[in-house]
Amino acid sequence: MKNTQLDMKRLAAMDAARATRLLHRVREETLAGRTPPIAPRPVIDASWQRMVRLGLDPDQGTSSVLLHRDELEERRRTTLLAEVMQTLTGGLAGIADASLQIMVVTDEHGRVLWRQGNSGVLRRANGICLEEGAAWTEHTTGTNAVGTALALGRAVQVHSAEHYLHTLHNWTCAAAPVRDPRDRRLLGILDVSGPASTFHPAMLALVDSVAQLAEAEMRERHRRSVERLRAVAAPILCRVGGRAVAVDAYGWTAAVTGLAPVDRIPLPKSFRAGRVWLPSLGTCAVEPLPGGWLLRVEEETGAGSGSGEADAGAVQRVVLDLSRPRRWTVSVSGPAGGWQQELSPRHAELLYVLALHRDGRTAAELAEDVFGDRTRTVTVRAEMSRVRRTLAGVLAHRPYRFREEVAVEVLRPESPADLLPHSTAPAVRAGVRG
Repeated sequence: MKNTQLDMKRLAAMDAARATRLLHRVREETLAGRTPPIAPRPVIDASWQRMVRLGLDPDQGTSSVLLHRDELEERRRTTLLAEVMQTLTGGLAGIADASLQIMVVTDEHGRVLWRQGNSGVLRRANGICLEEGAAWTEHTTGTNAVGTALALGRAVQVHSAEHYLHTLHNWTCAAAPVRDPRDRRLLGILDVSGPASTFHPAMLALVDSVAQLAEAEMRERHRRSVERLRAVAAPILCRVGGRAVAVDAYGWTAAVTGLAPVDRIPLPKSFRAGRVWLPSLGTCAVEPLPGGWLLRVEEETGAGSGSGEADAGAVQRVVLDLSRPRRWTVSVSGPAGGWQQELSPRHAELLYVLALHRDGRTAAELAEDVFGDRTRTVTVRAEMSRVRRTLAGVLAHRPYRFREEVAVEVLRPESPADLLPHSTAPAVRAGVRG
């Protein structure tokens, strides 16, 4: 047996007590530097060696400092995973409950954002700090499915004594990463955990399948957003002379004129309206579109600064129309044309405040302006995140503000009393009184 390795299917076929004894012996002998009766799985052995190099104590507990409730809520509101939670829970929560396990969803840092499943197992999970807001990276809790999946970027199953910490030897878990299909950025980890007695080798394939299903849903959402951008960009491109392309915030092409079509144009991390040099196009005049950008290629291209940073360019004009009592819009225009977006009452309030304070407002200041309560920063950040999905090209953050190069005009009603008449926002009411 010394020249063979553990196999999850083989382990599942063993008597549970015998399998547990074997795993404990394999772990003990391997960590002591001796030859075990059967080699641990390579993914587990590599993780154990990482833990040894970290100097992690296998006898330590799994407790961690939990996220504060407002921080937890903000991470939930701002992660793309929130948009596919119904798919994740629909695919796994019921199965986890019926099989005496729980489903866990973490962010890209290994912080638990959500968990659902069997109520008894949820209570047991509290005992190992597998609860909302807790950290489950390898650095904090050793070899475990969540942390090891984060470290490797692929699906992992960890059973019983394969966990590095003794505290977790009565648990089994299977986890898979969930990535943003737009740029393959890791969004978080989907995990199913439960008592070791609930172990089944097929759980890993199930978890991985549900994670891929969620990615497929996000991919379809992205396709629809590109279609919406195309609908706005197409008439603008018809008026543009020369070469131009409309891309979303991730560089995916929605429409093109005068250029060979490509699926995606790499954009620098720091990107804004103005003039910018792109390796694939040269110098471009950049204008914001709802959910993306219009890139007009300048015919006399040059390397510019070569840094990918936008230079000062054509001024964008934003018109916030609050002149009507029940329908408010924001219009964005530039040299190539313009587009308009209807606003919800809350977004109209927020943009009105930012138009008043061109130097910007923090989340706390906006909370005071809109709600009269500086502590409601989580709600403000969530709403501003939604606003910036459309207006990222003209809005900046830290603090929230209209970009310096943008000219902003507010169209008010003839009577001050008709300014957002149903609003209770202190900043709006102050404008009415003024």
